[in-house]
Amino acid sequence: MLKNNLGEDKISSLILKLAVPSMLAQFVNVLYTIVDRFFVAQIKGIGNLALASVGVAAPITTLIMSFAFLIGLGGAPIMAIKMGEQNDKRAEKILFNCAFSLVVVSLILMAISYLLKDYFLRWFGASDDTFGYANEYLTYYLIGTIFAVCGLGLNSFVTAQGYSGVSMAIVIASALTNILLDYVFILVLDMGVMGAAVATVIAQAVSFFSLLGFLLSKRPKIRLKLNKLDFSIIKKVVAMGFGPFFIISTDSILIIVLNSVMQKTGGANGDTYLSAITIVLAFMQLITTPMAGITSGCQPIISYNYGAKNIKRVKKAIFGVLITCALFCLVMTFVSVFASTGFAVLFTKDETVLALASKWIKIYTSGIMFLSVQYALVDSLVALGSPVISASLSFNRKLAIAVLTGTLPFAMGAVGTVAAEAIGDVYSMVVSSTVCLLTVNKLLKKRENAEIQVEE
Repeated sequence: MLKNNLGEDKISSLILKLAVPSMLAQFVNVLYTIVDRFFVAQIKGIGNLALASVGVAAPITTLIMSFAFLIGLGGAPIMAIKMGEQNDKRAEKILFNCAFSLVVVSLILMAISYLLKDYFLRWFGASDDTFGYANEYLTYYLIGTIFAVCGLGLNSFVTAQGYSGVSMAIVIASALTNILLDYVFILVLDMGVMGAAVATVIAQAVSFFSLLGFLLSKRPKIRLKLNKLDFSIIKKVVAMGFGPFFIISTDSILIIVLNSVMQKTGGANGDTYLSAITIVLAFMQLITTPMAGITSGCQPIISYNYGAKNIKRVKKAIFGVLITCALFCLVMTFVSVFASTGFAVLFTKDETVLALASKWIKIYTSGIMFLSVQYALVDSLVALGSPVISASLSFNRKLAIAVLTGTLPFAMGAVGTVAAEAIGDVYSMVVSSTVCLLTVNKLLKKRENAEIQVEE
């Protein structure tokens, strides 16, 4: 039996049971990324440079993690749809093929990253002062690529079965491990940025082995079992997951553009600007990552009922996701206005960096209420099995922000670079809302009239 009955429990109750634990899990997940940066910033004599170096490495680590979303958020909705159709054999086959794909992808990513990391770091904005620290951090971080990619990817298949509480507990255990080891490795053993990377690898290993053990156990309805490789499944998973993958992977591109523009705009103060924008992006993660937790946590409700052709429940679930995201972003708007300085002071005592980060957080996050609509609608389209539309909307947003990030500084300086995010969020909300109004009802009507075919 499912821990939560996706086909019969009250929608509002399901959203609370699935979205809240998933949101908290992702909040804790991003929290230990922030704690990493907090401890890195405390390294004696090089705190600001070390913080900037972690920011330079961020596009690579973000890109690596995006492949976990390609498989995890691509396969989990398909599995949930098959569960809604009561086709558990097909669901098990999907889980095995996705797990296999995660392992292969992670090994390929690790090899490529080691070969090209020096080139990438220079391209992503590393200066002569920050390159050494960024290279050291990345060298050790990449050892745990398989834990990072497979752990994050498998998490989606636990949540998709209604076990968001299990997912949350595993993420919290991983986060606590990371925080404890950060303290020991950085402040006690004085291992510097290497200590931060090693702590992260061990924490990700804890998450991976816990998730693997759960999926191999008798507890979940859909268990990880040896099965036949089916490249038609992998093809569908990649097509479905392209939207979430595109959202996360292009974050890397935006960070690259942002870092490069900040270096050029800052001139002699380029590293100071990089330190400040690294703090801003850490704060933004406190918004986007938990919100992604809300939408991914609710995807099983939408996908399961879409598979079962319970169209009224699908509509209620989409509306519930939208309201939940909006309420979360309303709270975070107040936090950004009143607590930005308090957040920034966790990372730096440098008055210049502190003043910039505090000011830029308010500007950068001023469009998050509009972003909540974008997240809810795009991820709902993924849950409905419409990867092309969702990917197109994601591409539209990222392209707008990239263009604005590259052009606004000519008129507004560094502030224009920071304001590009908020302006892009307003624009993308208008486009996404319009597209969804024109397409979602057609998708649901088509599903309502379709015949369910049981596949082996």
